Amino acid sequence: MFNSSMIWDTPAEEPWVVWLVTVVLVVAAVIDGKLLKVPNWLTFPMILSGWAYSAYAFGWEGIGWSLAGTGVGLAVLLPAYAIGGMGAGDVKLMAGIGAWCWSTITLFAFCASAVVGGALAVAMVLIQGKWSHHRNQFFGILNEISTIRDPNKLAAIAADRKSTMMLLPYGIPMAIGTIAYFAWMGMLM
Repeated sequence: MFNSSMIWDTPAEEPWVVWLVTVVLVVAAVIDGKLLKVPNWLTFPMILSGWAYSAYAFGWEGIGWSLAGTGVGLAVLLPAYAIGGMGAGDVKLMAGIGAWCWSTITLFAFCASAVVGGALAVAMVLIQGKWSHHRNQFFGILNEISTIRDPNKLAAIAADRKSTMMLLPYGIPMAIGTIAYFAWMGMLM
């Protein structure tokens, strides 16, 4: 039987769950900052353990909501990954947030992460004094996305351009944004 309150009753209401996700995000951010990669040994166990805990604690409905949260985590970042704008580890990390925190929290965590990521990207460009180069590159990318409909071609173009771009390890804004959202909502208590 569907219980609509399950949408809001997430494992993230348990403080230890929020702290577990927070610790994983901090570890991912440190690794991503050093290696520009979020490793599978961190993301896959996060996803699988989120599913397992949701099934154990909430039964079939819990695993359903956990899978839905994983789907939201994948859906919000897969388009950027498909065109070469994001690494697979970042996508799997957001899916792991979804597995543990379910759909609603994952969506808001993504929004907070996107704001932080945008601010960090602008700051990086300004600090390096390459505003016009990156502004032109940004508008070129927007033009490509609007005119080229083939994700494979967009990914190939992005791969060719990668050496001229400043890379932002997205695990860092994902950690900052998600943890800030947790704090804003009083979930770190």
